[in-house]
Amino acid sequence: MEKNLKQQPANCIKVVLFGPESTGKTTLSRQLARYYNSVWVPEYAREYLQNKWNNERKTCEPKDLLPIAIGQMKLENELAQKTDSVLICDTDLLETKVYSETYYSGVCDPMLEKHALKNKYDLYFLTYIDTPWEADDLRDKPNERERMFKAFEDELIKQNRPYVLLRGSTKVRLEKAVKHIDKLLKKQN
Repeated sequence: MEKNLKQQPANCIKVVLFGPESTGKTTLSRQLARYYNSVWVPEYAREYLQNKWNNERKTCEPKDLLPIAIGQMKLENELAQKTDSVLICDTDLLETKVYSETYYSGVCDPMLEKHALKNKYDLYFLTYIDTPWEADDLRDKPNERERMFKAFEDELIKQNRPYVLLRGSTKVRLEKAVKHIDKLLKKQN
C-alpha cells in the first residue's frame, strides 16, 4: 500500500492549487492547464466522496482518507507522464493531511502523513476565501472559511513549502499564477 502513495519521478514542473473548499481551485486548475496546453490532475476526493454520498448518503470518514490519497497519487503519477512542461494539481496529499487533522481532532494516518511530507512540488498556489461560497453535496464548512484558510497557510509555513497567495477575481488569479509558473519554466530551460 505504501508504494501507492509514493510520488513517481516526472520530467515536469508540478504546481498545486491548495486551500479551503470553494475557493476556485478547480476553475483555476482547468484554466492553467488550457493556458499551458498541458494536463491537470483533478481532485480524486470529489469523485470518491460524491459516489459515497450518492450510494450511501454518507460523508467523508477517517477510513476514506487512505483510499482517497491512493487515488490522488495514482492520478498524479499517470498524468505526470503526459507532460514535460507543467503539471497542474488540483490538490495534493498535504491538503488531505490538513483536512484529516482539521476534521478528525488533529489525527492523520501515519502513512498518509509520511507521504504528504515527503512528496515534493515546485510551487503551491494558496487560494484565498474571497470567492463566493458555492454549496454542493460535499462542502460543509461555509462559516469556517477563515479558520480553514489559516490551517492551510499554517501548514505551508510549517512545512516550508514555496507558495504564492492568490486572491481577487479569476482573471487576477490566473495572471498572477501564470507569472509565477513562467518564472519556473524559465529556470527549467
